[in-house]
Amino acid sequence: MGLGRSHKVIEEVKRQVRLAFPLFSVGLLHYSLQTISVIFVGQLGTLPLSAASMATSFASVTGFNLLMGLACALDTLCGQSYGAGQFHMLGIHMQRSILVLSLSSVFLAIIWANTEQILVAMKQDKLISKEAGSYAYCLIPSLFAYGILQSIMRFLQTQNIVCPMMITSAVAALFHIIFCWILMFKTGLGSQGAAIAISVSYWVNMLLMALYVRFSSSCKASWTGFSKKALHNVLDFLKLAVPSALMLCLKVWTFEVMVLLSGLLPNPTLQTSVLSICLNIFGVVWMIPFGFAAAVSTRVSNELGAGNAEAASLAVRVVFGIALSEGTLILVVMILLRNLLGRVYSDDKEVVRHVASTMPVLAISCFLDGIQSALSGIVRGCGWQKIGAYVNLASFYLAGVPCSVILAFVVHMNAQGLWLGVIVAFTLQVPFLLVITVRTNWEKEAKEARSRVECSSISLTGTVPSDQISPSPQLAP
Repeated sequence: MGLGRSHKVIEEVKRQVRLAFPLFSVGLLHYSLQTISVIFVGQLGTLPLSAASMATSFASVTGFNLLMGLACALDTLCGQSYGAGQFHMLGIHMQRSILVLSLSSVFLAIIWANTEQILVAMKQDKLISKEAGSYAYCLIPSLFAYGILQSIMRFLQTQNIVCPMMITSAVAALFHIIFCWILMFKTGLGSQGAAIAISVSYWVNMLLMALYVRFSSSCKASWTGFSKKALHNVLDFLKLAVPSALMLCLKVWTFEVMVLLSGLLPNPTLQTSVLSICLNIFGVVWMIPFGFAAAVSTRVSNELGAGNAEAASLAVRVVFGIALSEGTLILVVMILLRNLLGRVYSDDKEVVRHVASTMPVLAISCFLDGIQSALSGIVRGCGWQKIGAYVNLASFYLAGVPCSVILAFVVHMNAQGLWLGVIVAFTLQVPFLLVITVRTNWEKEAKEARSRVECSSISLTGTVPSDQISPSPQLAP
């Protein structure tokens, strides 16, 4: 029995790693698109660079992160439908997500079109705001591609189809370098060309993945063409999508608050530079737990949809072990390299010294974030997004941000104080989510998942198609 249990654990580890690595790569490749554009813009001077950086941050906060969060509802809906063998429902869920995200993009586009006025109202420099407004305006087409792209990604991810996502994202990132060079330097568009290149690259990536869904035999059962059924049950989708978006955005917005607060510290140029470098390092490192969070979300939702409570519980235990191991390794590496990481971003000795002194605090926050990312993936797989949103609201805004303000401005710990506030938030968030996970009755969750899937199908068709549902499908290893 011991050998059999060990074999199951090893197989589960393999499954999650096979999912996590491509998903980590996809996240990093998408992150690189905006970074590459900012690097290219940096060749034009300080003003275009500052404006592009500000516009990129504004676009992420008000657009990309929100759309990604809304699409996370598919982690539950598509994942559990796939596990239940109701493959026809995946395409309907994806179409519904595309509809909601596209409509949301219309409203977000209006916000982006007024970026300059919003930044000026926030007391930002007028020249930088004007340049950032032009950059954000050229990013508007990317909104619609990104929403569709995120929906297709969740559609494929929940079917354990991840390698095509990695390949198409790599192709888009490679072409993005070419697009940036042509649009910036050969057409005379300057920084606006870099923003247009992002839009073009997202559309290329989206179209490549859409073609894969349309013509690949892997999606034959899950994509059966466009259907009016996607117009039904939109409110049920929103009941998961809105809390999913809040879960993600409440966390991400905290870091933007940190950047704004850093500008109020003594010697703001130094403190903002240190915080920006730390945020960049944190963002890159976050891609690793992001991959495992997406992997466990898929594994848990698949197994719950299939009614395999024991397998879902095993997936949870395995990812928690992986998160602890991966987090410990990152913690040690970041502390050991604390004197070198700052030099990658700056030649200023004072900046490098402050980054090195902040690195142990940053390393601890990365360790805790790895654990909370895994737990958040479990939340999405189970459909607990509303609980996750409440936990994030309490952790970050009732505890984390106030502590950051006190430690940075009252105790005078500056940038370190801001990061310690983030650690306080994680320190509250992780136990909350952990207790919820540990106390879960997985048999009950499996029954609720099957009930959710069957009710969704019945509400659309009146019956559950016998040829499209299996009582306990064997999920692909």
